[in-house]
Amino acid sequence: MLNLIKSVSDLRGELIPNAPLAPLTWFKVGGPAELLFIPKDKLDLIQFFKSCPFNIPITIIGAGSNILIREGGVPGVVVSLKNLNQINNNNGVIYAECGALDMAVSREASKLGITGLEFLIGIPGSIGGALKMNAGSYGYEIKDILLEVEVIDRKGNVFLKHSDNLSMEYRKSNIPEDWVFISCKLKGRQSSKDTVRLKMKQIMDDRKNNQPINQLTSGSTFKNPVKNKSWKLIDESGCRGLSFGDAKVSEKHCNFLINKGNAQASDIEALGEIVRNKVLKKTGIDLQWEIIRIGIEKSMKGAVND
Repeated sequence: MLNLIKSVSDLRGELIPNAPLAPLTWFKVGGPAELLFIPKDKLDLIQFFKSCPFNIPITIIGAGSNILIREGGVPGVVVSLKNLNQINNNNGVIYAECGALDMAVSREASKLGITGLEFLIGIPGSIGGALKMNAGSYGYEIKDILLEVEVIDRKGNVFLKHSDNLSMEYRKSNIPEDWVFISCKLKGRQSSKDTVRLKMKQIMDDRKNNQPINQLTSGSTFKNPVKNKSWKLIDESGCRGLSFGDAKVSEKHCNFLINKGNAQASDIEALGEIVRNKVLKKTGIDLQWEIIRIGIEKSMKGAVND
């Protein structure tokens, strides 16, 4: 561990060995990071990438809303981008750092009477995560409002990419594996503040009525197959309310898995695999995880056959 800490130098942020990661995620489960780094700002993050040896694995987390960290923990360095959260406006163009919450960006746009970004209020997570997976809701995706992104590679090189030069598709950004989003510029259209706020309220009300937003969950579990809805396939396969350990398929929206309070990461992952197996047997459709699972896996032998 000491060698790992010594391998990164001249950093101003926090370096925490054997750091619990569960508190940083919405599921509130999982093992520790071998080393957690919380950069103070963008320049600190750049310095980290320039100083971190290539043989040390790096894992990036934002708001922790779309990840499942396994009990075995995460080797190498986990970088939390929560401090990179600046948001500002320049003539209707919203600049947001990768750690800024989607909801915060939507609210900032509403203050300025900028429409087109309302859907972000319905996406739990950070802008970096939204860019990484081309997140979307209510008929819109991040690529629809994206002008350009600022990225950093494993060597610490920083560069800009215009949205036209990205090949983003459904729940994919298709960027090189060693790229990390730092910030972006988002476009909207001028409108009245009241109109924008009304759209946001409608989205928030819909989420409150149809999603388990006040429980320990992590957003949509599976990607929607072409011309299908995952929740519908899960429901038709008899999985609504299904449990494994202290993990449960939400009865309110069955594409959400819930930690009832004492679930382990392996319970949640096992339940997801049981659901996938049941849907495959019932419909012939192989659901794909939308939640990103990271860390050292605990054996789930036998779970998928339940």
